[in-house]
Amino acid sequence: MSGDQELKSGKVPMYIRDCVEALTTSEDWEYWEAALRALERLVFRNPAATREVSVELAKVLLHLEEKTSVVGFEGLRQRALVAVTVTDPARVAEYLTSQFYAINYSLRQRMDILDVLALAAQELSRPGRLWRAPQCGSPGPTCQPGCTVAPTWRAVVDERIRRKTRRFSKGSPKRRPAGSPNGFNSVAGYFFFPLIKGFDRPLVTFDLLGDDQLVLGRLAHTLGVLMYLAVNTTVAVPMGKALLEFVWALRFHGDTYVRRGLLSAVSSVLLSVPGERLWEDLPDELLEARLWLADVAEKDPDEDCRMLAVKALLLLEKLKDKLLPLPSP
Repeated sequence: MSGDQELKSGKVPMYIRDCVEALTTSEDWEYWEAALRALERLVFRNPAATREVSVELAKVLLHLEEKTSVVGFEGLRQRALVAVTVTDPARVAEYLTSQFYAINYSLRQRMDILDVLALAAQELSRPGRLWRAPQCGSPGPTCQPGCTVAPTWRAVVDERIRRKTRRFSKGSPKRRPAGSPNGFNSVAGYFFFPLIKGFDRPLVTFDLLGDDQLVLGRLAHTLGVLMYLAVNTTVAVPMGKALLEFVWALRFHGDTYVRRGLLSAVSSVLLSVPGERLWEDLPDELLEARLWLADVAEKDPDEDCRMLAVKALLLLEKLKDKLLPLPSP
């Protein structure tokens, strides 16, 4: 159903609560689809009303199943869930992270939770973010359901590594004008700590250290994203310490995707925690990480893992050269 057809039909919910009711009880599939398509726009236009039902709405969307052949269903559901999380980040993140380790969820739902948390954190951290109404109609051929319009975080991290190592070699950068507040700063802990604390406790239907290594890999990548986006936050140091402990516990994992996530996470720590705090608060962790990274760079069978280890080593060495005084001749 196109956006024009929605408007002509008159079956477009006008309020958040109408959408919740439609998605949970309506047997009018045209109205059900209209509610799903309208939801993201209504959430951003009515933040106060959204906060009144944010956790309930997040629960509905997390469990929502496609009832008709809706073009782009997964993308619509994900964008609505991201919008709710951005609008009420602390409470919705607390709910989503609690469900990640709950029983009776599919692996797909657990990975959906990780994707939504990462996308919402990206949106919250974007300076001067302004919501733009989504275009109506079916997604084009270049926009598949569930795709993101933001650049992949790996590409962003690579660019920041390049810029940061270049700055280290040229001295301190010039001060830039202060930008808009980072909306992720005050809620980073709600996204990060509940996710990292339960990875080694197997459930009846879910075992990250056993058969569910695909989700473990996604978790490692997501934690790295959250760490990267928490640059200069008040919780960056404890986040970095917890993430390095997570990496250390899993550093010899046999799955390539997991190891790539762990290596990317190390770079995120080095990029986001102030260098002075790293050397003051985490000297032992950095020494252990350096030895491990050197071993990975030389011996890991996966080319991407070796490359990621080299990038992290480069960051670490440049940081050390910048902060530690040269020995006296």
